[in-house]
Amino acid sequence: MKLISLLVAVTAVPALLTAYVYLAERLISGKRQKQPTAGGGARPWLWLAPAFVLLATFLVYPIINTIILSFRDARATNFVGLANYVHVFTDSGMLVVLRNNAAWLIFFTVGTLGFGLLMAILSDKVKWEPVAKAAIFIPMAISFVAAGVIWRFMFEYRPAGEVQIGTINAALTALNPQFEPMAFLFDTRTNNVALIAVGIWMWTGFAMVILSAGLKGIPTELIEASRIDGASELQIFFRVILPLAAPTIAVVATTLMVNVLKIFDIVYVMTNGSLGTEVIANRMYKELFNYRNFGRASAIAVVLLVAVAPVMVINIKRFRESRKSHG
Repeated sequence: MKLISLLVAVTAVPALLTAYVYLAERLISGKRQKQPTAGGGARPWLWLAPAFVLLATFLVYPIINTIILSFRDARATNFVGLANYVHVFTDSGMLVVLRNNAAWLIFFTVGTLGFGLLMAILSDKVKWEPVAKAAIFIPMAISFVAAGVIWRFMFEYRPAGEVQIGTINAALTALNPQFEPMAFLFDTRTNNVALIAVGIWMWTGFAMVILSAGLKGIPTELIEASRIDGASELQIFFRVILPLAAPTIAVVATTLMVNVLKIFDIVYVMTNGSLGTEVIANRMYKELFNYRNFGRASAIAVVLLVAVAPVMVINIKRFRESRKSHG
């Protein structure tokens, strides 16, 4: 039955869209035969109508329904007002979740931007630039789930005296036999740092590619003129390169912020939010599927939406401004 349903979905949707386009074009052509000036303004709306229907069905309606559910109880039957939102911002467990997301937002964004900018500058100076960039970008080609599994093995821990099967502990004990193996994912002092490090490892390639493109757009004449005037490489970087690359850095930063606010896969695969590593998306998943609390899960989803929306608006405004400046 599942295979039949899949085949029906795969064939029915394109068939319906094709039929819709065909009938819409026939309708416009018929009107134009009767009245040559008719139908021109309607064509764009007829072509956009399926997209609007899909957006309304799978985006607008779920958002509205989630907001409504956020004011209801666990079974989504009784109205409880702001009780779910009060829980989000006062419960001790939720405060840890919000703290973790704030840590991800700050350290992941700064770390990824810093390493991405460093890699973009260094790769521009090596002979095999495409090979170097490809090697750094490879983690982006791996799914977050696969990366989580890989790094769980990397952080694997065995008690002192036993053979270390985790790459990091094995390397550290090989370099220093006196090193005490660390349970990176089970130690509350290191587990969040380890998870954020995995996120930085994955996204540095993305930041590098975008920032490298921005750096290549800086006129070389300005850099050469600065060198002739006696500016050091650090002065050139902070007073010439960085200000001119600021719009690109801002776009990359806002993109990273949107993605890190929704971080889920890495935490779910590596720790499932245990030992103080839970984040907003992970807690929302647990409230909905583990605890079956529809009200709290919806409230957390709305909080996440409200947190992401301003960053997206800023990104859209910057994109429009850049188009106007280049238009």
